[in-house]
Amino acid sequence: MIKDSIIAALWSLSPFGEAKVGIPYGIFHDLNIYWVLLICFLSNVLVFPIMMYFLDNVNRYLLGWKRYKKSAIWIARRAKTGSGEKINKYGFWGLIFFVMIPLPGTGVYAGSIATYILKIERKSAFVANVIGIFFSSVIVWVTTILAYKGIG
Repeated sequence: MIKDSIIAALWSLSPFGEAKVGIPYGIFHDLNIYWVLLICFLSNVLVFPIMMYFLDNVNRYLLGWKRYKKSAIWIARRAKTGSGEKINKYGFWGLIFFVMIPLPGTGVYAGSIATYILKIERKSAFVANVIGIFFSSVIVWVTTILAYKGIG
């Protein structure tokens, strides 16, 4: 149980799935469904402050490296064109909706990058990300439980 809980939490911290992968992992490894929701949600929430620290501190140092800078510029342009207009237009609610959609390319990593690039106030962005993560986690949680029990 401890090993599977840690793996589910690590998946939820990972940019390769977030809670969208951690929750199904935990449920399909027979962890308590409420425990899975709690640890995956909280782990995913931790991503925002980690990303803000990275973007504020580490990112500036790494921008001196040509390959990193090229990749960072590509990601920034993609974030601005893909979500930036909608987030700027709808503000707080747009950020919630963007983070909430449980699809690849959305979530707290993308929401954190959008917050940084669009210079959104951090406290409200954190709240919007937490709300979005919660709804995304619940959507994935319910869908996974229904699939696991064969009701979908």
